[in-house]
Amino acid sequence: MKNFFRKVAFGIGPNEELPSDPLSWALNQVSDVPKLSWTGRLNSEKELRLLYREWVYNDRKVIRKKYKDNKTLYKTHRDILRHKTGQKFWESLEITVRHNEAINSQSPVLAKLWMFWGNFFTISDKDFLPQYSTGPYQREIIRPNLNQTFEKMVYEVTTSWAMIHHLDNSESAGPKSTTAFQDWRKKKKEPATINENHARELLELHTVSPEAGYTQEDIIQLAYIMTGWQRRWSKKHLETGDIWFNSEYHQPGKKKVLGKEYKKGKKALAAVIRDLVNHPNCRDFVAERLCRYLITDEPTKEMKQPIIDAFKKSDGHLTEIHKAAIKVAFDYNDKYKNFQNPENWFVQVAKISDLQWPPSTTLMDLYELGNKPTRSQRYPERLLKRIGHHPYKAKQPNGWSDISTDWLSPELLIRRLVYAKESYLFNKPENNNNEFFEKIVQKNFDNPEKIMLYLDKKNNPSDKQVLLFNHPEFLKA
Repeated sequence: MKNFFRKVAFGIGPNEELPSDPLSWALNQVSDVPKLSWTGRLNSEKELRLLYREWVYNDRKVIRKKYKDNKTLYKTHRDILRHKTGQKFWESLEITVRHNEAINSQSPVLAKLWMFWGNFFTISDKDFLPQYSTGPYQREIIRPNLNQTFEKMVYEVTTSWAMIHHLDNSESAGPKSTTAFQDWRKKKKEPATINENHARELLELHTVSPEAGYTQEDIIQLAYIMTGWQRRWSKKHLETGDIWFNSEYHQPGKKKVLGKEYKKGKKALAAVIRDLVNHPNCRDFVAERLCRYLITDEPTKEMKQPIIDAFKKSDGHLTEIHKAAIKVAFDYNDKYKNFQNPENWFVQVAKISDLQWPPSTTLMDLYELGNKPTRSQRYPERLLKRIGHHPYKAKQPNGWSDISTDWLSPELLIRRLVYAKESYLFNKPENNNNEFFEKIVQKNFDNPEKIMLYLDKKNNPSDKQVLLFNHPEFLKA
């Protein structure tokens, strides 16, 4: 049953007591969303968006024009601007906060679910979003909604600045909207057209999935409903303004999505989201994804059903959905073990072996705007790139794969071997002994004798770490 602590969280640290009731231990962590355990400085989404505005405006409107004939000077001043706006620092800070919550908080199960939903509603690597926006989006939109309804989370995600920017909804204008007939469009030869990106992802990735059988016409109609939701644009702020509903861009008339009709206007988006999240296929899709993340690549109907039932009975309350998923993971703990994605694997390495990780508040608080971050301050971002899984830089809108076999390539396994060796640099001196290895193995594995026999093949503690962190029992949970 010790595997359960790694399945729904990140294992048991050497200085933690082994819970006598694993299921209650996990269930008790998901009802409330406590204040972040990180005590260092943090910027809000709006504060970081202002820095992003400074980067975009000065790069695009000032230094590109000023140094258009001198690439060397442009590069020099662009780097100065990067440091002035902290572009090389914020994502490492956000990863540090994320890992601190997983390793040092009292709610590691909630932290693991936070990672799941952050990837479910992913923001891919685009337009410097990872550098300025993805971290605060996950802190301020995803995490506070972990004990709210799925409907509320979907609505707040859908209308967030990060998602609207990411999926280009600001560029969407109804062909019969007020703006479609404005003179400036005729002069610039820019007809009003819809952008389907946001509508498609709302259906495909965030709610009902393709299993609902929606059509291209459903996507178009949903895109019409979503017209008007955009960033407030100005010459000073460019695309970094707050989100608002611009009625001049909204397609008039009634729209029909999945057979249901919706009136025009701002409230239509909330109405369609309410219907989408209460669609049977949405409940099945969420259950499927949770089971794949926590249990197995191929969930059965029997696995999914308790989660579906909890979703329906609670009107989509995420606390109840999470509890149902945890119970299913507990029931199937001994039957299924999932190969862990690189980030989950790494956090387990850090937690179980009591590494000096993540970077301290003291180190990260030393950073000041205008300065180049130190190598140590940038290490979190560089490390996750090296192991092949930067959580804020998914290549596609569907996020990183939650199919465990997709992480089994020889290259990615070699990267884990390399880091397992390097992780020895983060060891605390007092932990470099056989007694320490025996203690952490006893707490985290149901077959500790077998694991220790394997580790005893090596005498050097660093070699033991490599063996332990790449043992099949460690790679799976």
